[in-house]
Amino acid sequence: MKLAIQGEAGSFSEEAARRLVPGCSIVACARSAEVFDRLQRGSVTAAVIPIENSLAGSVTEHFDLLLAREVFIQREFRLRIVHNLIAAAGVKKADLRQAYSHPVALEQCRDFFSRNPQIAATPFYDTAGSVKHVIATHRRDAAGIAGRRAAAVYRGKILAAGIEDDKRNFTRFFLLRKSRRILPGANKTSIAFGLKNVPGALFKALEGFAARDISLSKIESRPMRGRPWEYVFYVDFLRGDDAAARGAVRHLSQVVELVKVLGVYPAA
Repeated sequence: MKLAIQGEAGSFSEEAARRLVPGCSIVACARSAEVFDRLQRGSVTAAVIPIENSLAGSVTEHFDLLLAREVFIQREFRLRIVHNLIAAAGVKKADLRQAYSHPVALEQCRDFFSRNPQIAATPFYDTAGSVKHVIATHRRDAAGIAGRRAAAVYRGKILAAGIEDDKRNFTRFFLLRKSRRILPGANKTSIAFGLKNVPGALFKALEGFAARDISLSKIESRPMRGRPWEYVFYVDFLRGDDAAARGAVRHLSQVVELVKVLGVYPAA
């Protein structure tokens, strides 16, 4: 099976993909939009994206893409994230003036940068890609922040291990398919719905879930593109495709402008 990820070989997305689909063939993409493009064109069978980190929060671009594209969440997976400062052989920590990594990864290492103000946190498109970059360009004053596997893949040296702010650092990943398919044991649903910013709108939208004793495990808002001060809410609730869930979504569709079921899947 061909599976698209955002990131290079040795990235956390690759590790999550291989855990979710053992034996898969990885297609690495530099941009998140490319992952969705490949899935929609059918050049890959599935895709894996990070959606939320327990320290840094949500990957908001991926929420926007889930709403805009015709894809379906089939599974979720939680991966323990350990960040390492990785440089070329012979480079010392005292030599460093920059540390590259994905912006979400940099957010997970704030304490490290507070303790090392001489090292500037520099955004890069990927964790493993940052290691690949500093090794390939022979940088003696820079390092990448990534997982241990990235050091092995690109022959880098780990200068500091476990630099994330909290050891209970996890990232949640989604396995996406082009078509809707609900796996046995699915007991969690992700939806998106649009609201106008008027009194009582959110209460009315969520009333159907409360009336059916459905637990919401996540709710988050994002701006609605092209409509200032109006918002899309992303909600995870702990029910599969049963009568109560369908009833709650049906109630929701009667009081909001937009509803999209993003996926129904087994909770990790």
